[in-house]
Amino acid sequence: MKILNALILAASVVCLGTGAANAGKLTSCEFNGKPLHGKVQIVNSFPDFKVEVVNSFPDLDVQVVKSFPDSCGKWQIVNSFPDFKVQIVNSFGDFKIRYVNSFPGLK
Repeated sequence: MKILNALILAASVVCLGTGAANAGKLTSCEFNGKPLHGKVQIVNSFPDFKVEVVNSFPDLDVQVVKSFPDSCGKWQIVNSFPDFKVQIVNSFGDFKIRYVNSFPGLK
């Protein structure tokens, strides 16, 4: 019985670990009900979500544009009236982004 309980516990830990590893992976171009394009304000507190800026293995490629941020990954940086707010963090972000000059979107 102890062996069976140990195996169940081990299987649970493996399943939970796998779920946590995929928790930051985006499957659509929205997060918490907010589309990942539009006018974005970068803040130090009270963000809608936290992002990590990386050079490789991003969840989303982001192209900063001056106008028409109307498709997945196109962000127009603003100081007021944003569609959503992000905080740049070094670790434990909700998802990872990489800045690109072309072809923004999910990876």
